[in-house]
Amino acid sequence: MGFEAWLTVAVVGGVFALLATDRFSSEVVVVGGLVVLLVTGVLTPVSAFSGFANPGVASLAALYVVTAGLRETGALDRPAQLLLERAPSAPSARRRLTLVTTGLSAFLNNTPIVALFMPLATTWARRRGRSGRGLLMPLSYAAVLGGTCTMLGTSVHLVVHGLLLQHDMPGMQLFELTPIGLPVALICLPALWLLSRRFLDPTARLPQTDEEVRREYTADLMVTADAPFLGQTVEAAGLRHLSGLFLVQIERGDQVITPVGPDDRLAAGDRLTFAGVLDTLVDLQRRRGLEPPQARHVEPGWVMHQAVVSRGSRLEGRGIREMGFRTRYHAAVVGVHRHGERIEQRIGDIVLRHGDTLLLLAAPGFSRAFRDAAEFYLISEVADTERPRHRRAPIALLIMAAVVTLAATQVLPLVTAAAAGSLAMVGTGCLSPGQARRSIDMSVLAVVAAALGIARALEETGAAAALASALSAIAADLGPIALIAAVYITGMLLTELVTNTAAAALLFPVALEVAAVAHLDPRPFVLATSIAASISLATPLGYQTNMMVYGPGGYRFADFLRMGVPLQVLAAIVAITALTIRYSLW
Repeated sequence: MGFEAWLTVAVVGGVFALLATDRFSSEVVVVGGLVVLLVTGVLTPVSAFSGFANPGVASLAALYVVTAGLRETGALDRPAQLLLERAPSAPSARRRLTLVTTGLSAFLNNTPIVALFMPLATTWARRRGRSGRGLLMPLSYAAVLGGTCTMLGTSVHLVVHGLLLQHDMPGMQLFELTPIGLPVALICLPALWLLSRRFLDPTARLPQTDEEVRREYTADLMVTADAPFLGQTVEAAGLRHLSGLFLVQIERGDQVITPVGPDDRLAAGDRLTFAGVLDTLVDLQRRRGLEPPQARHVEPGWVMHQAVVSRGSRLEGRGIREMGFRTRYHAAVVGVHRHGERIEQRIGDIVLRHGDTLLLLAAPGFSRAFRDAAEFYLISEVADTERPRHRRAPIALLIMAAVVTLAATQVLPLVTAAAAGSLAMVGTGCLSPGQARRSIDMSVLAVVAAALGIARALEETGAAAALASALSAIAADLGPIALIAAVYITGMLLTELVTNTAAAALLFPVALEVAAVAHLDPRPFVLATSIAASISLATPLGYQTNMMVYGPGGYRFADFLRMGVPLQVLAAIVAITALTIRYSLW
């Protein structure tokens, strides 16, 4: 290797070392490494920033918008309830989530599946006072494992399929990988569950001393005429045993039901009074069939704010109903918190005191217009509180189904299908342009694009090819099992350094050469290349879905090492054994 190749290897090592320290954000480290390669002349500007024009990065940005459309229409609420809501514990939720994800990712692209399930997992965890740590990394790993089972599971297999055809060899069959990939998935999933309980669950609980966790609001929600749980009991509707939230009473005309029993049934127009923590309350008011009584007067784009009644305010001593909040402030009071006291009465009847915290559903521009109001002090805007556009949910589901189908059947490239889907989500009113813009995680895009640029340097300087050849040469004089293991391990290491498709493309000719020198069938070596390049678990940089969950899960670089290295070693043992048996390599 020349000087530029060694410099590139040093930069890659520095990037990994800095990520392992967790002293700097991942986007600063990875983009910084790219800039070093640019300044030193290893990469030209065109090569360095080619990742920002990569179809994979564009696909990821578009898929953020597509999945935001599902979230903002509430289209995911029912699937979430069916998949996770009845899960009694984090291990149970993890098993359900990973099994479904593994099955789907065997036939569909991993990225949209992970993007689809991420909000479901984080919502389930937050409602139970937990972070998404215990679910998001297993979600990504399950998608990776499922992708090994068929040719459609990941773009790596499609790349290898194309390379086979280029070399006048039979292309990969749809289920040709199944005898190798399926045992890998079936054996690694239980190991994933065990490792998650050991390393992720103990650190997944949110701190219970946080003020927002302890602050308890009283709020009313109305059962709408189109609620999917009409006629069901409170228990069946999932309105009992909510994390940090208590159903105080049901008001039905002149009848007040209190205390509320598990067998009490719900009817349209019921006014439900809840007392509990803000996060669960916010999630509940987004559920289809429940809305604040004031929601009929609310326009799209209204969001929640917290405000404290000031001393001497004209709001003191007055009931909420008589104050005319809608007319005076273009807002509605949907919840009240009184320090040290649970308020068990309907919102409109509450007489305010100074120090009461109000949960306000307000029009855009409210905080700017009333930040200096004498009646109350604005605290903050509450995130993710825009009312879902439930009527648009069927449209959003159709758009998502079209994106997945068009990409899976290769009628359109994923980037084209995702871009069209994102435009359709905005054009049909499933989400606003502002919501679409906010849904895109620019830090993740920056890391992925910069990592692609660094991978380009490894390829252009010959560092990646030199590594592949050197590792394969070590086992050149050994038996077939050692040779297949050498090819697999080389692919496993390469995919942590460059993109998985690049790793497969670089290793493919090496695999053919190793088989030719040893006078062996090249097929198992090619399949070993494809499987190894598609399983990247040891670092967040090795696979796009790992990067997607890295930030939202609050993971450290070391978390991927602790979880991923044992799984990757286990996957290697199973895959090499399966290849040996399948092709009689002993």
